[in-house]
Amino acid sequence: MRSVVVTGTSTGIGWGTAKVLIGHGSRVFGSVRKTTDADRLVAEFGPSFVPLIFDVTDEAAVKAAAAQVRTALSGETLAGLVNNAGVAIAGPFLYLPLAEFRQQIEINVIAMVSVIQAFAPLLGADRALKGGPGRIVNISSVGGQIASPFVTPYNTSKFAVEGLSEGLRRELLPFAIDVIVVAPGAVATPIWAKAEEADITPYLSTPYAEPLKRLRAFMLALGEKGYPPERIGETVLQALTAARPKVRYRVTPNPFQDFMARRLPKRFIDRLVGGRLGLLPAR
Repeated sequence: MRSVVVTGTSTGIGWGTAKVLIGHGSRVFGSVRKTTDADRLVAEFGPSFVPLIFDVTDEAAVKAAAAQVRTALSGETLAGLVNNAGVAIAGPFLYLPLAEFRQQIEINVIAMVSVIQAFAPLLGADRALKGGPGRIVNISSVGGQIASPFVTPYNTSKFAVEGLSEGLRRELLPFAIDVIVVAPGAVATPIWAKAEEADITPYLSTPYAEPLKRLRAFMLALGEKGYPPERIGETVLQALTAARPKVRYRVTPNPFQDFMARRLPKRFIDRLVGGRLGLLPAR
């Protein structure tokens, strides 16, 4: 049975990935932060789901989870590590508390580094283990190559994930451990619903009050049209099992719009986005 570690499985993409992988015969070690979530997922997925209770920002807890998985593998290698856990912090850059920006980077980037360092030996960096090398799948975003106003912290973290993945893929060549990026567009997950809950009152006295309202409405509309989490899980499965996987999988419900955004001149996109959100200077 293929064994895969997936971080952040309580909801969203992590949950969808666990569901798909288990449905295709894998054993999933899924990280959650609460025992109630662990119990719920075991009841839902059965014995093929093994909960790992830790916060990805707790280095000691991450290492303890890796030790737990090592014991369960009984000397075999781990087939895959899916780094999914993350958050999205939004707000106008000039007014955003520095602590919130640090939190964004700590959870989405530093914690990912911690998890990779802890589990890489199980993927084959420890040559004493039996079995073929595993693969690392890092969940990025279309926002890892295209940035938007007011989600600069999130975009910064995902741009970092892209660079981390590319450099790491080359560093791990001696161990034949592949590193693959999955970059979703809009997905119907709670991260979009949180846009409606976000408190923008601290910014209502700034020049960004109206553009923030427009962005929130736009994000809510995107979430309603987003892919189900299982669709991303299917792509993760492909990344983990394909004989010759791509280095990056883009999964978006609007590929034409995404293609145009990547191909059109940056200055043109600046004006397009600025006009839509009301960011252009008055003439």
